[in-house]
Amino acid sequence: MDIHGVFVSPLLVWGVIAFLISMAVRWVLRRVGAYRLVWHRPLFDLAVYVIVLGGVAALFVHHTPLP
Repeated sequence: MDIHGVFVSPLLVWGVIAFLISMAVRWVLRRVGAYRLVWHRPLFDLAVYVIVLGGVAALFVHHTPLP
């Protein structure tokens, strides 16, 4: 991926997008009180991030044309 002449790995861009989405998901989970049911919150947050990253990557890989 070329950003103003600098080549950046698409995984880095997807990771930033996934981080922003997972922050929103964590905020919603905190507001509804879902963390009361979670045993290990940091591990759960990491799992949410990995799931969101997988979804973002699958979405972009599926819609990105091959060179």
